[in-house]
Amino acid sequence: MKKPILLLYVFLLLSISVIAQEKPAEKPIPEGEVFTSTQTVKINGATHSLKTRAGTLQLRDENNEPIALHGFTAYFKEDGPSKRPIIFSFNGGPGSSSYWLHMGVMGPKRIVVNDPGYTKAAPYELVNNDYSILDVADVVMMDPIGTGLSMPIGKAEGKDFWGVDQDIRATSLFIMQFLKEYDRMQSPKYLLGESYGTFRNAGVMSYLLDKGYALNGVVMVSSVFDIRSLAFPVQESTSYLVHFPSYAATAWYHDKIPNKNPNLEAFVDEVRKFTEQEYLPALFKGGRLSDAEKNSVAEKMEKFTSISKDIWYRTNLRMTASEFFNELLREEGMTVGRLDSRFKGINPFPQNQYAITDPQSDAISPAYTTGFLDYFHRDLGVSKKLTYKTSAYASPGFKWDWSHRGNEGWGSMISVNTAIDMADAMNKDPNVKVLLMNGYYDLATVFYGVEHTIDQMNLRPEIRKNIIMTYYEGGHMFYTHMPSLQKFKKDLADFIKDTTH
Repeated sequence: MKKPILLLYVFLLLSISVIAQEKPAEKPIPEGEVFTSTQTVKINGATHSLKTRAGTLQLRDENNEPIALHGFTAYFKEDGPSKRPIIFSFNGGPGSSSYWLHMGVMGPKRIVVNDPGYTKAAPYELVNNDYSILDVADVVMMDPIGTGLSMPIGKAEGKDFWGVDQDIRATSLFIMQFLKEYDRMQSPKYLLGESYGTFRNAGVMSYLLDKGYALNGVVMVSSVFDIRSLAFPVQESTSYLVHFPSYAATAWYHDKIPNKNPNLEAFVDEVRKFTEQEYLPALFKGGRLSDAEKNSVAEKMEKFTSISKDIWYRTNLRMTASEFFNELLREEGMTVGRLDSRFKGINPFPQNQYAITDPQSDAISPAYTTGFLDYFHRDLGVSKKLTYKTSAYASPGFKWDWSHRGNEGWGSMISVNTAIDMADAMNKDPNVKVLLMNGYYDLATVFYGVEHTIDQMNLRPEIRKNIIMTYYEGGHMFYTHMPSLQKFKKDLADFIKDTTH
């Protein structure tokens, strides 16, 4: 009996050994990697030395499990505990890295572009950023998961970060952990987001407050909080209404308005008044609108945009943004920019109903992309073996989950709106202030849409006063326009100084 038992024992040992060999070894969970350098920036005649950190922070979940490497570039005046203001800044998308803000306005260096024309190919001009906020505050540029050097690790997957609520959580976790890691808990704290980054901001300011992290201020660059203002939903008038003043401002810029008011702000006020008092009631009536009423409104729409009243009449007084890009300069064979309608480019298919390209994006993207990557690896010293993703669209399986807590009803999402989060945070913390920066020629996130959303937030007057609106004669990235860049710096510095004390 001993021999069969011994053979069985040997067989079991061999089986266990084979199974152990077949089981793949678990990959080690990577730690964050940070590259240090010293950068300088000269502002108002004074040179500031900046201790720079560029790389990744290992992000952990609420149970202290590693879930991501979160990419960032931080500029500090000094290491260790500090009461100097700190700004966490990011772009939008969703799915964009932060290199636009980084190289356009926030960092110590700035990419020079031929605004509002096409920038020639390399060599690109990288100059000292005279208008950086780094003389007033430290800056942390953040790259959401799937962009920059950021990636899921451990058991986490892309879908754990790619959605409205998932993104708000991950951004907030990074900010809380970064503040602890770099001893900045006592610093005055700010968020600065652009485009979808403002949509994110509204959720993050509420999330952080609920975790005990109060902010001194939140800065919204080219804002959107209610997706209805951009999406042109079927049988919904909001998008058409809030875009119309931006259409008119674009026509004003391209000298399509006969005998136009020479003052842009006064002209825009005229358009606001028409939109609220005549255009809105006309769209609300819909099919009950008489031919005479419809024709009268169409004539005024032609007056403000130069687009024929016959076109407005035929389209039932409605035109999507993509249709407008092509229509305004159709006879010239040109199309205007979505991100900045001051830019215009060749329309290869002038018979098309919709635009197929964005001249502003075409004009500046190569300069920003190539200029940033050169700066990131050469000046900041980040390893050239690491690939910086300018967009999450290069990440396998990238798809955004637009569901958001608080937007549910009738068993589904009835809106996509984070203004509710901003209102919640402002009501809970009546000290926090919000700076909204709007470009008149931004047709990606229109200024009148922001105004409308704020008007619907049902804030008490004393809370509403905590929202500050500023306007610029540029587009979505209005800082490519030099006068707007200068105004941006002044407005932001004043806001920080007013909210730090």
